[in-house]
Amino acid sequence: MVKSTGFVFRRPALAATVAEGLVGAGLQDYTSGLFLAAPRRTGKSTFLREDLIPACEARGWLAIYVDLWANKQKDPAELITAAIAGALVPHEKGIRKLAKSMGIEKLNFLRTLSWDFSKPQLPEGATLTQALELLQSVSSKMIVLVIDEAQHALTTDSGINAMFALKAARDELNQGRDTAAGGLKLVFTGSNRDKLAHLVLSRTQPFYGSSITPFPLLGKEFTRAYTLHLNAHLAQMNQFEAEDIDRAFELVGRRPEMLRSIIGDVALELGEASNLGELLRDSSEVIRAGVWNDFESSYNDLTLAQRAVLDVMAQRSRSNEPFSAFTEATVLAVRKRLEVMGSDTVPGTQTIQACIDALREKELVWKSSRGTYALEDKSMAEWLEHRASRSA
Repeated sequence: MVKSTGFVFRRPALAATVAEGLVGAGLQDYTSGLFLAAPRRTGKSTFLREDLIPACEARGWLAIYVDLWANKQKDPAELITAAIAGALVPHEKGIRKLAKSMGIEKLNFLRTLSWDFSKPQLPEGATLTQALELLQSVSSKMIVLVIDEAQHALTTDSGINAMFALKAARDELNQGRDTAAGGLKLVFTGSNRDKLAHLVLSRTQPFYGSSITPFPLLGKEFTRAYTLHLNAHLAQMNQFEAEDIDRAFELVGRRPEMLRSIIGDVALELGEASNLGELLRDSSEVIRAGVWNDFESSYNDLTLAQRAVLDVMAQRSRSNEPFSAFTEATVLAVRKRLEVMGSDTVPGTQTIQACIDALREKELVWKSSRGTYALEDKSMAEWLEHRASRSA
């Protein structure tokens, strides 16, 4: 049987490019923050843990990683605070020494030396700027804060406030510094470009003016390396072709986890298989069909008005345009979509709001705490496009 465990594909060149961009030394300038977007399970988190963070640490930087989906029961702000507090714990002696030398009144947010370092939390009343400044002082390192699934911070008011606090900390710690000499660098990733964009699109959002950078999906270098890894466990007469692996990888949206699942299914049939490429294609098409069947089932359960709203939202998503629920343009677009569907319903803002509420209950649409909307799974936009082309 094929053993697909133990394979890790390294991307040192991409990590080096990002690291250089964080200090403004490369072709791309990420000194004000990097916003990296790609669909779920395409390798972002693996890249962060296995490549980017080690690359930062190799440069002598202090990297802090926090996944806002690690515990969805906790407020995103708590997870961010806990990660920064946790980074301070190894510096307990240095912090206490600094507090005594400076005087508590000058290190005012500590207030007393009763800070309990055994708990992943900051002293009451401490701001993120103060905590990060303290970490900078005691570590004497540039800090790189990596927040995975950063769009989840938008689901609570305190999460949004934490984002504003990080922007303030970035401005404070980087003021008057050379880009490569200390300070705070921020890396945000998101599995939904539309959701992540809510951090940068509006003047009311914390990182207004920044841009979203597409995360480079794994390509043929990955599938070639993975093919070699797999074939090392197979008999010479039963070998995979890299082109077949890559075609299967493309069918499942270049998601390594899904590819491994396919390989596991194919492995069960290797004893009788004479065409591994055909097995790979069949298995990957089955998986993709399963995902699309789920979308179709959900879509068929919707009213015509709900479908029209979802279609318009998907079209905006494909064009990387924000969806503004109650603008005249949106109402007109929903009306035209209903006309195409053969409905004589004349939608207004109340109808659209009711549709959005229903779509949220069905977990097809996401809402930020500020009232902006996006598809819960952007892959549905791809399915709707495929559906439209099939019926055209």
